[in-house]
Amino acid sequence: MTAGVDIPTFARTQLSLLAAELEAEIAESSALVSLHSPAALQRAGVALINLTVASQRTGLGGRTVLELAPHPATASSAGPGSSSSSSSAADLPEHGIRVGDIVLVAEQPSSGGVRKKEAKAASSSSSSERSGVKGVVTRVGKGAVGVAVDDGSEDGGGKEDRVDALAAGEKKVWIVKVADDVTFRRMNSTMERLAKMEEREYSAFVRVLFGLSSPSPVPADLTKDEEVGEIEWIDPTLNDSQKDAIRFALASKEIGLIHGPPGTGKTHTLIELILQLLKRNLRILVCGPSNISVDNIVERLAPHKVPMVRLGHPARLLPSVLDHSLDVLTRTSEAGAIVKDVRAEMDAKQASIRKTRNGRERRAIYADLKELRKEYRERERKCVTDLVAGSKVVLATLHGAGGFQLRGEQFDVVIIDEASQALEAQCWVPLLAAKKAICAGDHLQLPPTIKSLNSKSKAATTTSSSSSRKGKGDAGPAAAAAAAAGAEGVIQGPTLETTLFDRLLKLHGPSIKRMLTTQYRMHEKIMRFPSDELYEGKLIAADAVKARLLKDLPYEVQDTDDTREPLIFIDTQGGDFLEKNEDEQDAGGGKKLTKSSLYGDSKSNEMEAALVRQHVRSLVDAGVKPEDIAVVTPYNAQLAILAPLKETFPGIELGSVDGFQGREKEAVIVSLVRSNPDGEVGFLGEKRRLNVAMTRPKRSLTVIGDSETVKKGSKFLKDWMEFLEENADLRYPDLTSLTQEA
Repeated sequence: MTAGVDIPTFARTQLSLLAAELEAEIAESSALVSLHSPAALQRAGVALINLTVASQRTGLGGRTVLELAPHPATASSAGPGSSSSSSSAADLPEHGIRVGDIVLVAEQPSSGGVRKKEAKAASSSSSSERSGVKGVVTRVGKGAVGVAVDDGSEDGGGKEDRVDALAAGEKKVWIVKVADDVTFRRMNSTMERLAKMEEREYSAFVRVLFGLSSPSPVPADLTKDEEVGEIEWIDPTLNDSQKDAIRFALASKEIGLIHGPPGTGKTHTLIELILQLLKRNLRILVCGPSNISVDNIVERLAPHKVPMVRLGHPARLLPSVLDHSLDVLTRTSEAGAIVKDVRAEMDAKQASIRKTRNGRERRAIYADLKELRKEYRERERKCVTDLVAGSKVVLATLHGAGGFQLRGEQFDVVIIDEASQALEAQCWVPLLAAKKAICAGDHLQLPPTIKSLNSKSKAATTTSSSSSRKGKGDAGPAAAAAAAAGAEGVIQGPTLETTLFDRLLKLHGPSIKRMLTTQYRMHEKIMRFPSDELYEGKLIAADAVKARLLKDLPYEVQDTDDTREPLIFIDTQGGDFLEKNEDEQDAGGGKKLTKSSLYGDSKSNEMEAALVRQHVRSLVDAGVKPEDIAVVTPYNAQLAILAPLKETFPGIELGSVDGFQGREKEAVIVSLVRSNPDGEVGFLGEKRRLNVAMTRPKRSLTVIGDSETVKKGSKFLKDWMEFLEENADLRYPDLTSLTQEA
């Protein structure tokens, strides 16, 4: 066990790091918007232009939903299939806006590039409040997009006037994706509370989490522990390691870590744990860093008829969990009937605005609407408070747990899923309401993405550099927050990549952790290297999966060299498959803005992409369905080159390694891309990224890469290449066949 952590110093360090991260996110977003015209941003998939507010209504949770359709002046050229005779019949052009995106709705700037001031407005909430309104995309249709705008209820309201101003007349508006600063505000607020907390206020739980006390010891044999008792399992199919992890979580007094390597049934284990905690009449808050991680648990709890409430914006929840969402429960509960009449009156008022031309009458209706919205919020808040207070299980994202709905609420246990993918400051949002925490995750897979760490070399100096910038006239958010935190009282060295899971393991050692050891995803041969290299050789492949192959799929697949081999390595060594920088691809006519180029330079490898296409073709020809195949690569530029595969093989999935974490497919093809005479591998050298890549497949893993280059990257990469050379079906590409195919 290492020495304890000074809590105020820890909190100030986090504030400084968070400020630098928000600054990096805003800078990236505003640079993108300021350097390109609205039309270019639309082509790149981050904006939608030439819109007008076609209608507005009251949506879930009393939010105003704006229906945005093509502006009449541009509808005739809105895109393929649009009708010039009727603006209502016009289709939206191709765009990249999706349900759940956080966007700024604002009056569209004049043609040409967006001014820097406007770009800042699209990235910073304080500026956006002056130039438009932020919201969440609730619906994306052929001819309209629905956006539930933030009514400002969290910070006292006051955004209604801007909403009404955008809807007045037939203004030309646009929507652009923006950075979400609500998460940062809640993390900052939590860290500020920790920084100001006096030592006498520290609970036994908080003291253990910062190493000021040792965790209460857990008996060695939990099967005979009186406190845990004889457990009647809800799911008798649980394996021994899962049962041991649940007993350990029940017995732990302050903190327990459940380490779930890929495919080991971590969520399955958490569901049983929640049901066992409920049997003990405990109140539980279940959180995760993303909506999908939380929704996954809601879906699996639902069949058990658990009385639960899912907090969160309805537009960002899976349709299957909406019935458990606070917004739906508010409307369907008895208390919800009380607010129904106010909502109906609001809708009637909003409809009448569009029919009224008289300015005085419109102002009167706006004034009435303002009062009705206030009344709606007050009634709904009472209804929400009653629902949450009466619920034994509450589920929310980590930052969602910081909303007004849980203010003052206490829980016996907080369960954090995917804790190794969450910022520690984010975890503390729910933890301050806890007496005990169970964190589940895998610290050997990818940590959260940190934009303020552009390279590993900067990692150790992030804190000090953000405070040194403060002294050089930098008036950005990082500087202000670092100053407020007291830059002299920060810890040098840590970065936001250090998660709570990592820190607790280092602080208290393996005694606070239990690992799940039976995996239900991968063929034994695919599992072997990650198990031996990262999981101390402890992973066991379940009987049902250890020998299954593509040729054994439950539909007809031919027995070929590609479908009977679980592990294939196509080695491109020899210098014929060299990588390219993205800049090199567009050297002729300047750099084109694409989805892959939005966030900096990337690498690609045309010949390697040709090998991917060739292998996909052979799998599909053998009978494997495209929807059972995924192609993953660490580089966005390589994804852009591979994009046509989606047209050739509808249903195939393409993704970055980072974006594919938590996913699985029957067959996975990994394109490593890097091939150069210098042996440079960049972030491919991150073993946690490679761990994700190699543990996605069930029956078939095909690795395509240059072993000569990759071997030079690290000992881990060298060991992996040697393992593949010894254990995989090793192949060398035929350059002639590729040239002929092209």
